[in-house]
Amino acid sequence: MTTPTPAREPAIVTRGTAAPRPTGDGTGLGPRTVLLLALTCAVGVGNVYFPQAITPLVAAGFGTTPAASALVVTATQIGYTAGILLLVPLGDRIPYRPLVVTLLLLSGLGLLAAGCAPALPALVAASACIGVTTVAAQLIAPLAAGMVAPDRRGAVMGTLLSGSIGGMLLARTFSGTLGERLGWRAPYLVAAVVVLLLALVLVRALPVTAPPPPRPYRELLAECLRLVRTEPELRRSCLYQATVFGGFSAVWTCVALLLAGPAYGLGGEAVGMLALVGAVTMVCTPLAGRLVDRKGSDPVNLVCLLGVLVAAAVLVPGALGGTAGAVALVVGTLILDVAMQCGTVANVARVFALRPDARSRLNTAYMTCAYLGGSIGSWAGVRIHDRVGWPGVCALVAFLAALSLARHLAASYGRRSRTGGPGVRVPGAGGRG
Repeated sequence: MTTPTPAREPAIVTRGTAAPRPTGDGTGLGPRTVLLLALTCAVGVGNVYFPQAITPLVAAGFGTTPAASALVVTATQIGYTAGILLLVPLGDRIPYRPLVVTLLLLSGLGLLAAGCAPALPALVAASACIGVTTVAAQLIAPLAAGMVAPDRRGAVMGTLLSGSIGGMLLARTFSGTLGERLGWRAPYLVAAVVVLLLALVLVRALPVTAPPPPRPYRELLAECLRLVRTEPELRRSCLYQATVFGGFSAVWTCVALLLAGPAYGLGGEAVGMLALVGAVTMVCTPLAGRLVDRKGSDPVNLVCLLGVLVAAAVLVPGALGGTAGAVALVVGTLILDVAMQCGTVANVARVFALRPDARSRLNTAYMTCAYLGGSIGSWAGVRIHDRVGWPGVCALVAFLAALSLARHLAASYGRRSRTGGPGVRVPGAGGRG
């Protein structure tokens, strides 16, 4: 998940004054509040990912095919994409506290509806609503970044990013384990209780911010689209993230089907345990960030795209089952997770170097493209798995990575042709092209 720096700096309003409230750590947010915001990021991101581990359980519960039950995952991701596009820009129009709390309340109600869904169509509809409203995590980072001192902003953003990655990793373990023991409805109902309690806590814990200058909603949306049209480096980063995240989503949606199939005969708990290997990314992403600072985004993107191709090849023997297949799945998903998350660091650095005055809108455009790619990837992955099996999913991952790799090499060649050499690195942006 990304952690944007906002275009506006919200002032904290405390009983009639706009002066920031002093805290023990010298920032506008106390350490407990920062941890609470990180938890909010984890819960919000986790709501998008936990359905991936229970699609076989949903299929068994409704007596339908695994491919049909995977529509739950796709609907959640499509809803999340729509929420990023339509609701996140409201952070530049509505004070953060009422916006975040309202979205959490709506997300909790959507989770309750999903847990009580009488049929698959109702669950798919509720999942789309969950996706739309769980974008509160995408508003937390701009809120926090505008309330901390500049010399503490990186540390706070790192904490929030760790929360997002932790939510992504633990969500599958949580839902797979709970679903195996109590049924597929249990993860939704437990998540609903957690989200609603979190909303009640944030009503008191979130600082009140001054209302931002009024801006027409249509103007906010139009500017996101305009940025995609006018910023070639934004388009390039969007392509990289959409293709890699599409392959990532295809793998994690279909691995539940593979593990539940005849090759392994395992349940959702196995998917959750497999997801834990991605904890390595929490160590690798800070290292990738420092490498981006030294070398620029492009070298990191190149290594990550090559890593995705390697992951696709390593994952192919996972269809064999047994010990060899399990090892291939563990190693392949680990490489894929690290490549995807480190590539995200490089893409975000490039995007945020473009327009410091429009980072929230840049983030909206970037994340919309990313999750649109993820939604298409999960949908296509299930169809391919249904027709040609797991090797077909791996081929899809390799094809998507090859598309971005071709674009990356073309951009590098274009810069060399214009400059007669390797070109000059733009810090964080990886150059223009």
